[in-house]
Formats: sequence, structure tokens, C-alpha cells
Amino acid sequence: MQIYEELRARGLIAQVTDEEEIRELVNNGKAVFYIGFDPTADSLHVGHFMALCLMKRLQMAGNRPIALIGGGTGMVGDPSGRTDMRQMMTTETIQHNCDCFKKQMERFIEFGPDKAIMVNNAEWLMKLNYIELLREVGACFSVNNMLRAECYKQRMEKGLSFLEFNYMIMQSYDFYHMFQTLGCNMQFGGDDQWSNMLGGTELIRRKLGKDAYAMTITLLMNSEGKKMGKTAKGAVWLDPSKTTPFEFYQYWRNVGDADVLKCIRMLTFLPLEEIDAMDKWEGSQLNRAKEILAYELTKLVHGREEAEKAQETARGLFAGSGSTEHMPSTELPAAKFEDGKIGAIALLVSCGLCPSNGEARRLIQQGGVLVNDRKVADISEAFDQADFQGEGVIIKKGKKVFHRAYTR
Repeated sequence: MQIYEELRARGLIAQVTDEEEIRELVNNGKAVFYIGFDPTADSLHVGHFMALCLMKRLQMAGNRPIALIGGGTGMVGDPSGRTDMRQMMTTETIQHNCDCFKKQMERFIEFGPDKAIMVNNAEWLMKLNYIELLREVGACFSVNNMLRAECYKQRMEKGLSFLEFNYMIMQSYDFYHMFQTLGCNMQFGGDDQWSNMLGGTELIRRKLGKDAYAMTITLLMNSEGKKMGKTAKGAVWLDPSKTTPFEFYQYWRNVGDADVLKCIRMLTFLPLEEIDAMDKWEGSQLNRAKEILAYELTKLVHGREEAEKAQETARGLFAGSGSTEHMPSTELPAAKFEDGKIGAIALLVSCGLCPSNGEARRLIQQGGVLVNDRKVADISEAFDQADFQGEGVIIKKGKKVFHRAYTR
């Protein structure tokens, strides 16, 4: 099976333009394609994960990836999927985030001469003259068509700023610029980016003629990835200082039964024949599938050693044994204890297991908290500081979240 057919079989492709030409380029290793990443944080998260895996797959098939960091578009902010305007970032923050992205991407993609390249659209967008841009690019866009675009619909309800309205033009210009300077002949993105991407294809064809070889392909990666990246604590980060390898493993270990095989098919590099055999799995076999998913993705992001540690810790916890060495932990300072005790609500909030006292109270009242395998039955319950010495105590939130709290 060639790479384009494999992408189809893995459920990655939603819609494309010029499918036969795209198949020809991709299957013959002639695609020079880009995927954009706006630097809205100092770490990539699992919402970017599908894009990174896609870049890796296509590079393995001989195609050349361009990782486009949105240092310029990040100054505006993508309105897609938003009901409010993104927070404005300073130039220094954007640059710092770009630097962090590059370090993380190097775990997935091989950069170098004739290999993947990384570019920052600030290099060309920040140099544009406004009047020249209006004359060269603005004339190619219909305001009526732009207002019908999916990426603007949610923002129209609360008010779309003129700043954000320019985002489509800037993203389209990226493709136009890289087509001319880097030979970029294909763009990839999530289905929420379809309008922006079509704008880039149309700009190339209007400026350079219908024979200009610019392709567009859209993947179900942003919509799926963003859904995958949402948890009660926020995004699941690829940076181990934000989301530990054990937490990352546990996130994937806890995906729903209905999603596990879809995630294995889209995100792992296991052979399709092996995955297809799992389609018949049910009941306890799905737990095995979740272990496979969690291990494979943790290995991909954090390496084999960390994946094995996370798996060993998780298995030990569910079996009621095993080391707590790699479990997420919080050291409680002496100031957290009043008269040598800490209340159950304060304990949950201090460990980041609940964002507020109110949520901690509700969780306890619903019977969702265990400390050292004993249910916390009362919101007024408190624990002795001495219990947190040495190995500390193990807090279990719900059925699947474990956390160690200790003090020195």
C-alpha cells in the first residue's frame, strides 16, 4: 500500500483538491508540503500531535516537510473555532514559543539539507508594506466569500475585528510566498482551516496562472486533535515539565472505548494489518488496546525508557502494588499545614487535582476521592502532616487519576 492510500485507510483525509495530482506527488515522494503552527504557548500539545505524525509519515515516504512557525500570523491570531479574540502576545513571547516548538519537533522530524526545513512567517510578513499588500493580494479576495467562510462564523456573533479578518489573507500569502521561494507545492491542515487553505490555492492560481502547481489537502487533524487535547486540567502538553510522561501515558490509557482503535489507526505507526485485527476486540481486550496506544504514543514523544516506566507504574497502581517513583507528585510545604493538619479540600487544590475549593467539595461529596485506598467521606476531613513524610500519601481521583503528595 502506498502512502496516500495508507493515509486514506487510517482515516486521516477529509477532503482534497486535485486528488489525482496529489496522489501522484505524495506516492512518488515529490511533495514539498507545509503545515503551520501558531506559537500560542511555549509547548506543543496533543492537538498538534496528528500533524506531527503526518509529517513524519510523509517524510518517511520521501516527501519534504516544511514546518511553518507562525511568528507573523501569531501577531494577529487565528479566529478559527473561536468565540472571542485571542490574547495579544509580545514579540519576545512569540519568539520564545517558536524556539520551544523547534526543539520538540526535532523528536519527530529530521531537519537538514534536502530534509525537513523550518521557517518562520515573521521573516516575510513583518516586512510587508500595507499598501503594496492591498494592491497585490487584497484585490484577489472577495469580502462576500470571506464572510461566508466557516472560520469566521463563530466570531461574527460577538464581533469580528478587522485585525482577525486579515488572518485569511496572511495565511494565503504564506502559501503564495513559499510556493515561489521554497517550491512548496502542497499544504496540509485541519478541516477548520479549509477556507484559509483554499484562499492560498486560489491566490497562487490567480497571480501565477492556472498551471501553477499548488495543491491543497485537508486532514481531520485539528478538529480531532483539539478534542483529544482537552482534559479537566486543560491541554495535554508534549513538554514533560508540563505533562509528565506518566500523565501523558495515563491520558491515552483512559481514552474511551469508542475512540481507542481510531486513535491507534491515526496516531501510531503500527502496521494496518495489526490494527485491523484489533477491530474484533471487545471487553477486556479494549483495555489491552488502550495500553498499546498509551505505550506507543509515550514512546514516540518521550522515548522507550519513559514509556516503559510509565507503563510499569500504571500497571502497578491498578494491581495495588508497584513503585510510585514515576507518579505525578506534589511536595507540600510546611505552610500548607495548620496545626499539623491539612484539610481534604486544600489537599486536592494544592495538588492541582481540582481547580477550586468548590469543585473539590463536590468531588468529595460524590465519593470520588480516596487517600491511601480509603474513601474521603467528609469535606471536613483532615490529614496529619506526619502521614506525608517519606513516601507520602497516594490520592486517587475518580477511577483513573493517581497522585502522590509528600512533605520533607
